[in-house]
Formats: sequence, structure tokens, C-alpha cells
Amino acid sequence: MISLVQLECFIAVAEELHFGAAATRLKMTQPPLSRQIQQLERELSTRLFDRTSRRVALTQAGRALLPNARRLIDLAAKAVSDVRSVGEGAAGTVTIAYTAMAGQAVVPDLLRRASAELPGVTLLLRELVSLDQVEELEKGTVDIGLMRPLLARPQISSRAVYRERLAVALPSDSALAQRAEPVKLIDLKDESLLMYSPSGARYFHDLLLSMFVASGVHPHIVQYAGQVPALLAMVSAGIGFTLVPQSAERISPDTVTLLPISEADPSSRVNSVELDIAWNSESHNPLVERLLNLIDDVDHDG
Repeated sequence: MISLVQLECFIAVAEELHFGAAATRLKMTQPPLSRQIQQLERELSTRLFDRTSRRVALTQAGRALLPNARRLIDLAAKAVSDVRSVGEGAAGTVTIAYTAMAGQAVVPDLLRRASAELPGVTLLLRELVSLDQVEELEKGTVDIGLMRPLLARPQISSRAVYRERLAVALPSDSALAQRAEPVKLIDLKDESLLMYSPSGARYFHDLLLSMFVASGVHPHIVQYAGQVPALLAMVSAGIGFTLVPQSAERISPDTVTLLPISEADPSSRVNSVELDIAWNSESHNPLVERLLNLIDDVDHDG
């Protein structure tokens, strides 16, 4: 079988057209160099050089082999370089999952920073609800998740990226929206609530319930949805109101008004939304730690 050493020896002799000069270039003596060439010729069943006492010249077969040998050596060198880069966390692929709101607040700046600071890294992005992210992290099909806090899982590690407060999203033509001032949840006791799904958005569902309980309000729930954009669309249609992260203002249509919840409202003490980064603690992807540190530093609107 042809070896890379044989090809390197062949290239050196082909370029120097002198066994002594080629041996010096390769930092070896001439006899082992000659043996490598002879072995290569046996493997190929043809002569690669015409040798006389005064000159060395490539045969037609040798001329045909030379460009291919160079390409093979270059490919081998690139393979070694690529593998080392991946092992050192300088190149490779990372799959990042994110919620709809994280896609607005974190992902854009993350992409800009990764492009500038980790040019050899390819980011594959997937929009998934938090529960689906955890399942993909456990299976190893996602490397990093940008999600809402969930119950602890043995394989999954996480930490907070940022926190923000919830705001009330109202149809812009509603009486409350016209007031353009902080709202107390008691002001919404007779309004229709668009609620987060208890299965698809458990974190938000439980948070809203705790806020209404703290305010002594029993909301009239008329519809459920699992993502902020879907709830905003229903608010825009005049179906009711909901509570969304303040950063949702950037994706709210003109027909929706976001008002802050009054600091005097009893729910204020629990009005805090957290976004976490999560990863599989058993991951062998050397790039995960570098991306985690990069995410910690990104700008967001939380």
C-alpha cells in the first residue's frame, strides 16, 4: 500500500531531480530515500524516474503522478490541521436551540460575535420550545439550548443568561391601552386572558398563575398557546390580553400595546422572567464551553 512517506519522498526527488539534494531536504540519508522510491515503484508496477550516473528525470508515469501526489499530501495536511482545530475548539459545528424570544433577544448578537471571534465554527440553529430542547440535549442532537428554567435533569447543566420583567400586552384600541400607564393585575380581572399552554410553555403558565394568585385575581382564560408570537397575534385580533417579556416589544405589531406592570402590584415580587443556557454535561464537543462563554457576553434586551 502506498504511504504518505513514499509520496513525500517522491515529490522531493521529482522537484530536486537529485537524490542527494532530496535527501538533504528531507533530513535523511540517501539509501533510505532510494528504498522508499523503489517500494513506491513496486506498488505502482512502473518506473517513476529514469536514472543515470549523471542525471535523474521523471518518466511519463512520474509526471502523471506528481500533481496527484501533491494534492494527496495537501489533503493529508489539511485533514490533520482540521482535526487539531476541532480538538482545540477552534473549528467545528455547534447546534444551538432557542425559544422564539431568545431568537430575538440573544441569537442576533451571538451570530455576530461568533462570526468575528470563532470564524472556523459553524452554528446550526433550531427554534424549539424549552421542553423539546431538553429532550434534544439529552439525545445529543442539540449542543446548547437557550430556554426557560425547567425541572432538573441528571445530564443537563444550566445557568441564567439574564432576567427581565413581564409586561401586559393589550389590543391598542382597548381602554386600558389608551391609559398608557403602568397596570395592576386587578385592573384586568374582567378581561379575557390568553394563557400559556401548561404542556408547551409550563414555565410561563406557572409564573402567570403565581402572579394572578399574588394579586388576588381569578383570570378568565379564553385561549392557550405555547409561544409568545402566537399570543401576540391573538391579542392583535382583539381576543384578549396576555403577559409577555418586555423584550417582546420588538416583535409586537402596531395593533398591540405593551404596558409595564405597576411596581405597587402584589405580583411585583414574583414578576421576573429568566432565560437560561443549558447543555449536556456529558457532551464531548470541545466547542460547547467556548460558545457558553460567548453567550454569557452577548448583548440582549432583557
